[in-house]
Amino acid sequence: MKLAVVGATGMVGEVMLRVLAERNFPIDELLLVASERSVGKELSYKGETYKVIGLQDAVDAAPDIAIFSAGGDTSLEWAPKFAAAGTTVIDNSSAWRMNPNNKLIVPEINANELTAEDKIIANPNCSTIQLVMVLNPLHQKYGLNRVVVSTYQSVSGTGIKAVQQMENESQGIEGDMAYPYKINRNALPHCDVFLDNGYTKEEMKLMTEPKKIMSDDSFNLTATAVRIPTAGGHSEAVNISFNNDFDLEEVRSILTQTPGVVLEDDTANNIYPMPINAHDKDEVFVGRIRRDESMPNTLNLWVVADNLRKGAATNAIQIAEYLVANGLV
Repeated sequence: MKLAVVGATGMVGEVMLRVLAERNFPIDELLLVASERSVGKELSYKGETYKVIGLQDAVDAAPDIAIFSAGGDTSLEWAPKFAAAGTTVIDNSSAWRMNPNNKLIVPEINANELTAEDKIIANPNCSTIQLVMVLNPLHQKYGLNRVVVSTYQSVSGTGIKAVQQMENESQGIEGDMAYPYKINRNALPHCDVFLDNGYTKEEMKLMTEPKKIMSDDSFNLTATAVRIPTAGGHSEAVNISFNNDFDLEEVRSILTQTPGVVLEDDTANNIYPMPINAHDKDEVFVGRIRRDESMPNTLNLWVVADNLRKGAATNAIQIAEYLVANGLV
């Protein structure tokens, strides 16, 4: 197994290396890949030192799998070159997600769609992954009608520059700005760029990707995405209207039995999901489960996950694990 990590020097790339080691992914040869300015830099994996190589050298090496976290432009240019060399690409950017020719995969939901012919596989948006992990089992039981989601997203979702901006502001230091305004002690209803319809790209991802992952466009979604000054972990307030009525204890039971989902729903003891507790964990946490008393067949809940792990690195590596386990690479 020859594995390439493209974007190895970035925030998600660093987490990928940690998760690969933790899960003991079978690697015979590891290629750490980044842009030209990082070529030659040394990184450590399982106690060994590796030199970062460039993209063309990585293509020429023809790895079995290449996990990309290097941005949409890099993916659009280089993923097809890897695929042409016989490599299966798992891409973290938004470049291929809504392309009808590419699968959009959350392994617990739709890994069985994958075949050996899928050479560029899309990893969903971080906020989408944690959302569908909760929506899918409930949809199977009650039928989704409409979903309203409001996100509270960590600055780590923007990248290292945003994390540094928040840290600088908390210490009263002037520095580079990842956002148009201060993020420390603030909340920005502005994740990604604004589109002509008034929504941001992040909100549109949340509104379109779940339908593709769940292979169902019979329900409606709307979203508001907000950036808050937390260092890691995304949170979501989710309002779900079903076609059929539900029992709250049954909802809790369904979620408890869903692989990859952890129920934290004991308000009498102040137990509910928080990003500080989801840090460095691969599970999706759900709590604050209650009826929406203003609407029939409608549920409110709160969903939290580490956006760099299940929201990015872990989900991509789970896809790679599925490919290997099923002989698809």
